[in-house]
Amino acid sequence: MMVPLFGTAPDPKGEIQTAVEKLIGKKLNITWVPNAEYNEKTNVTLASDALPDVMVIQDNKGPSFVKAAEAGAFWDLTDKLDKYPNLKPKSEQTWINSKTNAKNYGIYRVRPLLRSAIVIRKDWLEKLDLEMPKTTDDLYKIAKAFTEKDPDGNGKKDTYGMILPKWPGTTFSASSPYNVMDVWFGAPNNYGMRDGKLVPEFDVPEFWEAQKYIKKFIDEGLVNPDWATLDTAKWNDPFIQGKGGIIIDVNVRAGQLFDGFKELDAETYDEKVAMAGNLSRPDGKKFSYPFTGFNGIIAVSKQHVRTEAQLDEVLKVLDKLASKEGSILVSNGIEGRNFKVEDGFAVKINDQDPQMKVINNDVEKAFIQLGMTSSVGVPGGAYEWMRPSQAEKDWLKQRDELMNLDLQTAVHDPSLPVISQTAVEKGATLNPIVTDARIKYLAGELTEEQFKAEIKRWYDSGGTQILTELQEGISKVGG
Repeated sequence: MMVPLFGTAPDPKGEIQTAVEKLIGKKLNITWVPNAEYNEKTNVTLASDALPDVMVIQDNKGPSFVKAAEAGAFWDLTDKLDKYPNLKPKSEQTWINSKTNAKNYGIYRVRPLLRSAIVIRKDWLEKLDLEMPKTTDDLYKIAKAFTEKDPDGNGKKDTYGMILPKWPGTTFSASSPYNVMDVWFGAPNNYGMRDGKLVPEFDVPEFWEAQKYIKKFIDEGLVNPDWATLDTAKWNDPFIQGKGGIIIDVNVRAGQLFDGFKELDAETYDEKVAMAGNLSRPDGKKFSYPFTGFNGIIAVSKQHVRTEAQLDEVLKVLDKLASKEGSILVSNGIEGRNFKVEDGFAVKINDQDPQMKVINNDVEKAFIQLGMTSSVGVPGGAYEWMRPSQAEKDWLKQRDELMNLDLQTAVHDPSLPVISQTAVEKGATLNPIVTDARIKYLAGELTEEQFKAEIKRWYDSGGTQILTELQEGISKVGG
């Protein structure tokens, strides 16, 4: 196997690997690759004649994997998982999203299909006697109050409403706060069908409504002054430091913020964080921003696994790893040894013991990557780790309720199962045209007409061809 690593490589004779091998009845030869180097190592491996039997593919839409898969290097599992109860897709939408040009060359690694949420300073809301937002208008009013009404009570005008970072992605499928707000106003999620025709997110009237909404925050000083340059790695800092009070991101960020406040003050940390779901636009209609529902795939190469019988053996092993017992082992560890169960949650045992630290490292930084499921929002998977305070437990419950509610109004990207060759070849040049133009427009450096001229340049430089290729591909898969 070839698997990404986020810490120190486990001892192949260590407790966790021994337990995994006992569960599956096979010996494992695992090549652990540091995550920062994983995509580069993947490309080198795909170009070689030494493919592992099982391989985590983080980008199954990337050119290297697409070329290898379509050349026959990996098994097409599209119609082969029905007899493996733990590998059989639980979500039809995620199964579609994880296709590579209409075929499933691997088992998707489950992540929640809907994670977008708004995290808000709870103490600021209470200080100003404000309710949690339900509409985009509500959020604007909260941001304005956070900026103008001294929510921290220090008598100075030194706070702002929303914290926006510089987004590292150069595509409109980058899951940024901007994309989330586009969808709230009814724009497509990256691409969408309008009157039978595929259109991009940035070329519909609702997109412009969203830009005017976002620009209003920026023009009125309701966001951080460094919104165009703030590193996403420092996104939490203004929230914890009491400078800004709203973050639009994934719901797990609330847990990060709980932890950040806890380091500062173990007595009051759980009074600082509140969370809301996706918002309705002013006319009351609601559109929620979903994610793909997966984080890469686990693919089986044909180099040594050559027959259907051999494939069946490999899939049986992966099915055991994806079982409840297997999910708990690779996500939590060994029950009674390094964790116990309380109220349905996992609690670490003797976490400071050096041996336990090794086991916990092996699980959290390595073996969890073998899992097909994640505990968050996946019934029957691994245990959620215990959160100590009632506020944090309430957040976990609320998170799941909001995910299930917002999933009913999710706007999915119909282009995900297919790949445009033009996008593969020209994407690095084309993608930044519109993403850069958006930031310049929001900053007041481009007029709306100049922004629209950049959109036309995207079409003329290859965007029209991308849309044609994607639409043809979607029609073939029944989209």
